[in-house]
Amino acid sequence: MITGSIDYCAIGQRLRAYRIAASLRAEDVAESLKISRAAVYRLEKGEIVKIETLERLASLLDTSFASLLGIDTEYYSSGDGFFERMRQLEEQSTHIYSHFDPFSFLLTSPDYLSHLGMMLNESSESIAAQRYATSLSILNERKTQFYQSLPKVINLISLRNVERFLHIGLVGNLTISPGKKSERMLLARKEIYHLIKLIEDQAYAPTIAITEQAIPSIAFQIFYQNEEALALAMSPFRLGELPNITTGIASITSSEDAIKRYRNLFDKLWQNSAKDHKAIDLLKTTLENF
Repeated sequence: MITGSIDYCAIGQRLRAYRIAASLRAEDVAESLKISRAAVYRLEKGEIVKIETLERLASLLDTSFASLLGIDTEYYSSGDGFFERMRQLEEQSTHIYSHFDPFSFLLTSPDYLSHLGMMLNESSESIAAQRYATSLSILNERKTQFYQSLPKVINLISLRNVERFLHIGLVGNLTISPGKKSERMLLARKEIYHLIKLIEDQAYAPTIAITEQAIPSIAFQIFYQNEEALALAMSPFRLGELPNITTGIASITSSEDAIKRYRNLFDKLWQNSAKDHKAIDLLKTTLENF
């Protein structure tokens, strides 16, 4: 039996994320473990009794027992499971510190998800179309959840990433026709105008800043529930131009040292970044240059 102060709900959430990452249905897990599908769903709700079950699940889902328990770093080798885990953490968070390339998916326009699907379909990633559907569905849930719960997201955006975004446009590869590239560059401009509108609509303290400094190439997000740091997520996956949702290893850790170091980096970059009207002017000037 499992006893002690263990967060069963969090274990269940990790189980679901790892199952999605492994492209397994609940039925597949049930068949492998010789249990019912309903039992799998109960496990993913945190109704866990036997430690042996977790050990078998860790083996099936190609992860470690320690990762399932949350005492080791979680690793995700595809976007599906990572995006689901991000959704879970965002649901629990009161505020989030975010740096993504070119900027957080949560800041994109309502039309962006269809644009992302278009880019993925024309990209060189050789995966089945239904795999895209899984990621897009989870991303849609994340966006809907964000607008319903509205955790405070503090976004650090690199001006260099914005410039590349405008220069390349919303494309999945670089071999499209000149006419289509022009159309995609216009779509990218619309996203930056949407970003400007978000900055203009900020009612309180600034939550979006634009930095001209060198910024890490790896995307990261730090999750907090009130004053408690929940986790640090680091991602190689890209949802901007030339998207990638299949190649790379994303990680999630609750290491206090890792969270502290990334938060210090974030705060240092944030302090010297353009905010409010200065950020708007910087983005408008960039649009004029393109």
